[in-house]
Amino acid sequence: MFIKLAAPTTLLAALLAPAGAAEPMPEAIAAPGESVVLSVHAEGAQVYECKAGTDGKLTWAFREPIATLLSEGKTIGRHYAGPNWEHADGSAVVGKAVANAPGATAADIAWLKLEVASRRGNGVLTPVTTVQRINTHGGKLDGACQKAGEFKSAPYSADYVFLKKG
Repeated sequence: MFIKLAAPTTLLAALLAPAGAAEPMPEAIAAPGESVVLSVHAEGAQVYECKAGTDGKLTWAFREPIATLLSEGKTIGRHYAGPNWEHADGSAVVGKAVANAPGATAADIAWLKLEVASRRGNGVLTPVTTVQRINTHGGKLDGACQKAGEFKSAPYSADYVFLKKG
C-alpha cells in the first residue's frame, strides 16, 4: 500500500511546482498553504542609479524595475517601481519583499517572496496576498560607476507567481 501512495505523492509535488520552474522552490520563498491565482512571464530591465555607497565610493544602486507582463506571448500588464504589478483588467497590487533566495548564476537577480501591502481596482489580482519572483535571468549590474546621478539598465526576465491564502 505504501508503494502505491508514492506515485500520487510524487505527482502531487510535480503539480504543485510552479510552471516552468528551473529548479525546486527555495524554502526561503515558499508559500505553503497558498494557491496560485496567476503566473506570468516578465521581460524588462532593472534600472540602477550611480550613487555614493556607505564607503563614499560611487556604485550602482538599484532604483526600479520596468517590465512587461506576458501570458501566452500576449501583454497582460506591467511591473514598475513600488514594486507594483498592474493587470490589464485594472487590478493592481503593491508588494513588500519579505524573503529572497539567490538567482541561478551571479548575473541573475534574486528570487523573491513579497507580501501584498496594498491593492487597487477589481480583477484577477484582487485576492492576491503573496507574489513570488522566480526563474530570474540577468538584471544584475555591479561595479563602480563614473558620475553620480547617471542611470543604467540591465535587461532581465523572470516569472511572477501571484498567490492567495487558502
